[in-house]
Amino acid sequence: MATAAVPGLSPTAVSSAPDDPADFDSALLLDAEGKRWRVRSPRHAEASTRLETEFLVLRAFAPAIRAELPFLMPTVAGTVRQQNLTTFVYSHLHGATRAVEELTAGPQELAKEIGTALAAIHDLPRTLVSNADLPSYTPNEFRQRRLNELDQAATTGKIPALLLRRWEHAMEDVSLWRFNPCVVHGDLHEDNLLVEDHRVTAVTGWTDLRIGDPADDLAWLVASNEHEFVDSVVKHYTAKRRDAPDNHLLRRAALSAEFALAQYLVKGIAAADADMVAEAEGMLSTLADDIAEYGGQPISVEPLPPAQPDSPPTGQAPASPGLVDASAATDISEAMPAVHVTPIPVDVKPLPVEVAPIPADAEDSGENADQPSGQDAPQGAADDAGASDEAGADGTQDRAQEDAPAAKPSGADTSTVALTVVDAKTT
Repeated sequence: MATAAVPGLSPTAVSSAPDDPADFDSALLLDAEGKRWRVRSPRHAEASTRLETEFLVLRAFAPAIRAELPFLMPTVAGTVRQQNLTTFVYSHLHGATRAVEELTAGPQELAKEIGTALAAIHDLPRTLVSNADLPSYTPNEFRQRRLNELDQAATTGKIPALLLRRWEHAMEDVSLWRFNPCVVHGDLHEDNLLVEDHRVTAVTGWTDLRIGDPADDLAWLVASNEHEFVDSVVKHYTAKRRDAPDNHLLRRAALSAEFALAQYLVKGIAAADADMVAEAEGMLSTLADDIAEYGGQPISVEPLPPAQPDSPPTGQAPASPGLVDASAATDISEAMPAVHVTPIPVDVKPLPVEVAPIPADAEDSGENADQPSGQDAPQGAADDAGASDEAGADGTQDRAQEDAPAAKPSGADTSTVALTVVDAKTT
């Protein structure tokens, strides 16, 4: 394929090259003239699309922009397409990849080189991304994107609950996501850095260039847990940046490093790669155990509150104090309050009320003196209601008088009704 992509290329030797094994097959070629080439062949359509995006990105780096960078960038020498996959051949760049353990064990000079390279990437003009029609995210858009990815990972049922709660709390901590978006590499790690004599000679793997969170490009360093080396890199990075980084850069970098395991799991499930899924589950379980035992790196501004007991199902009110949960009770009486009050019945007879009229003064009675009022009905009338028709008529007349408006009393009218209360005899 390399010879088809680059006419006249005559490889004499080949060796494997480090790359993402889930997405690419990579190799280094040596031709008859002693020149080296790098070949990247995608394993699936999505990986092929990423390589095609990188091709557009590399073309956007004009010579003037490349000249200002402290490292070299790849140059596409040729391409060849097979069915829906495109293989790319790049001219060789000096330097070699090193394991992250080798990098973090390096001298301060190497830490300065890495910090300077990171700053140069993050200070690239944003028009480089916008002109290439590449993704661009505001802080809130980026945070929401992470929350959506977390929801997707949670649906797998393979993420430990401790991690889901920890990540969700950090992603919902709005104060953590106050940063200035910038150009980010998007896939920066040790395999995309070429180093020679403690100097970063080239940066490769430009498939995920975007405007977003600069913390993503530091995640691979923070994951090494080599705090002294990381602090040294960040010190030189800050000194070289045109815009000072925010105070929570390393917290988000630690979150990105942890969350990358969930992204790896989702990727393995989508590819139906059982080995990849098993590897991701193992790493997630180890991470959860380490955090449970040691607490993990800080990934949020607000401390994670202690875990609360399971809340009652939706629509079910929590049990009141002093009551036993009905689901745990063996008898309905167990759900009653601890103190039970029993009412004591008392035999109380109603008090008889005797109503006696008070005669009005002769000068105020007038012609109404001969007419009884409704309140003056004999007490026994209620007991003999059906005795005679005359009694019924009188009762009707009495009720009519009660319903009629009362006559306006004169100023000298002091008549009232006396109530005499007679004590009842208890039996």
